Amino acid sequence: MSLKDLLQSANTEQYNDSPLFIQLSQTKPEYGMNHHIQVALSDGGKITVTNCHVGSLGDILTYPIDVDQNLNISKTQLLDAILKEMENDGFTASEQKDFWDDFDNLQKAKIIR
Repeated sequence: MSLKDLLQSANTEQYNDSPLFIQLSQTKPEYGMNHHIQVALSDGGKITVTNCHVGSLGDILTYPIDVDQNLNISKTQLLDAILKEMENDGFTASEQKDFWDDFDNLQKAKIIR
């Protein structure tokens, strides 16, 4: 399942207050790269998500999600963990919006990479 598939399976009313969810829902998937979003349980018992910051939003939507076999979580918990990682907890809503608006700017994306 890709991130786009996961977004489409979510209860959209639950995420009305998430600017990132709304932005991702409105983003057109692109061809992407050969990356996978990795989800696992860390030694401390926290869910860790990696590989969801490389590429444009359109790319990231196409990445398959690999969930560790030992991790038993619902799709809602999975989406929450991915959104939390992508949002970089601690930023204000306006800072997040500015970041993601700039993230779709391919010129800036090339500079950042």
